[in-house]
Amino acid sequence: MMMSNRNQEEQTSPRSALLADERQAAAPPADHPQHVGAAQLFPSTGSDGPAAGQSLPDSQNVSTAASIFSALKEFAQIVFPAIFLAAFIHLFLAQATIVRGQSMQPNLLPEERLIMEKLSYHFHAPRHNEIIVLDMPGSPALIIKRVVGLPGQTVEIQQGRLLVDGREVASPDREAIQFGIQDLPAAEDSRLAPGLVTFRSNFGPVTLAEDAFFVLGDNRVNSNDSRSFGPVHRDYIRGRIWVRYWPLTRFTIFR
Repeated sequence: MMMSNRNQEEQTSPRSALLADERQAAAPPADHPQHVGAAQLFPSTGSDGPAAGQSLPDSQNVSTAASIFSALKEFAQIVFPAIFLAAFIHLFLAQATIVRGQSMQPNLLPEERLIMEKLSYHFHAPRHNEIIVLDMPGSPALIIKRVVGLPGQTVEIQQGRLLVDGREVASPDREAIQFGIQDLPAAEDSRLAPGLVTFRSNFGPVTLAEDAFFVLGDNRVNSNDSRSFGPVHRDYIRGRIWVRYWPLTRFTIFR
């Protein structure tokens, strides 16, 4: 009886050993995790950025939006004050203008670039011999003339000589700036004077009212000025010529 049991144990023992070996082979190694991480499934491509098909983290999206907003804010802080400053200067301080026509020759030539200064006439009235800029009613463009008569003065022209309060006033350029001895039509700004009055070697006398100024072009045989459209009220004076900046060879600061 004992021999029979022993033989049975010897017959079953190989089978048990085989099952134990199969279970051991199927079990994972003790020193390796059962779950494989993403780094093992997808080998590194050498880039720190997200893999294809993956979206940026929320923190990176916020950082990009903040950078764009900061750049726009900085741009606005630079551009808007510059625009405001340019508009302020143009309206209240200075303005660029261009010489049109020949009425101010030889002192100002056609197409020369000038800067008109607007500030000083808020503190004092235009002065004798200053070159001013007019914005006359009915004129689509600004007009440049020279002040020769001030409020309260009497202006007269006799045989081409300019007299203010009975005294002759020297011209800025006596040889080039002369009145016509014969009647000559105005070739410039004739739109200001319907039924154009011809220029004469004799004019006046005219006594200027308060805030009225008598203006002439330096090229007085070819200028439409106070001899045709009359004295100019101060409200029509926009400023005085301050700088001639172009051409550079004729750069001038007018006093």
